[in-house]
Amino acid sequence: MGPMKKFAIGATALLPLWALLAAGAAYVHPAPWAARGGWIVPLLGLVMFGMGLTLTWEDFRRVFRRPALILLGLAAQFGFMPLLAFGIARLFGLPTELLAGLVLVGCVSGGTASNVITYLARGDVALSIAMTFCSTVLAVVATPALVWLYLHQTVHVAAGAMLLSILKMVLLPVLAGLAINQFWGGHLRRLQPLFPLFSVAAIALIIGIVFGLNRDKVAATTPWLAGAVALHNLLGMASGYAAARVFRCSPAVCRTLAIEVGMQNSGLATALAVKYFGAAAALPGALFSIWHNLSGSACAAWWSRRGRTAETEP
Repeated sequence: MGPMKKFAIGATALLPLWALLAAGAAYVHPAPWAARGGWIVPLLGLVMFGMGLTLTWEDFRRVFRRPALILLGLAAQFGFMPLLAFGIARLFGLPTELLAGLVLVGCVSGGTASNVITYLARGDVALSIAMTFCSTVLAVVATPALVWLYLHQTVHVAAGAMLLSILKMVLLPVLAGLAINQFWGGHLRRLQPLFPLFSVAAIALIIGIVFGLNRDKVAATTPWLAGAVALHNLLGMASGYAAARVFRCSPAVCRTLAIEVGMQNSGLATALAVKYFGAAAALPGALFSIWHNLSGSACAAWWSRRGRTAETEP
């Protein structure tokens, strides 16, 4: 193993530390981080491009030859996450607006950061991208239906804007990287150990920026709400992993479903909360934005370390 690869592995394993350092710096000095809010989309796009450089057309053909995996992930995401949100909010006795905000987090599609976390966790990146796209398409119908079921409130999801953001942040960068890998992949092998390093740096920066943008909301968070948000995310990841294990999926697929189910499009949930339920309802989504990146980073570091030694984790 070359020194570059050793360094990349060590830095990736320390992702939770970098994430906490960025979050801490943003909490103490939020203004410089919040001012870079416009960096989030380009950073995600660049990381997705780098991930595309590690993929081939065969990776996607393999995923779509097994549509049952995508259906399993979608069923777990839109089945478990809203139910968990509603149950946890009731259990914690959250007031109506916060209950609505947490349920909205459970009713939306998967978040684009899940693709990066899957890559760092040595999961199935092609499956992760396919699931993010399919859940985004399905959310156009599923999110309003689930919100009505749990909250008896009609909401409108801006389908065009949501799909356009997925196209710009995920599909186009991945396809560009994939095309380059297809024709010039042999020249990129020396640089591939650097891709996880760039992803780690990007995720740490994104966490810091999200923390800076939501610093006041974090300061106003009660322990009960923080606990409810964390439990929602962790139980979501556990349910996704368990669903994949029940169907005897590979460890890489189990990790992917855990991440896809547990990490939500909290930005969409926050926007819908403000529009339909009031400012207080946006708190769960804002807090989820921070927490799921921290928990996802910790899981990615753990699974990445285990995946290098064995592919048999429970």
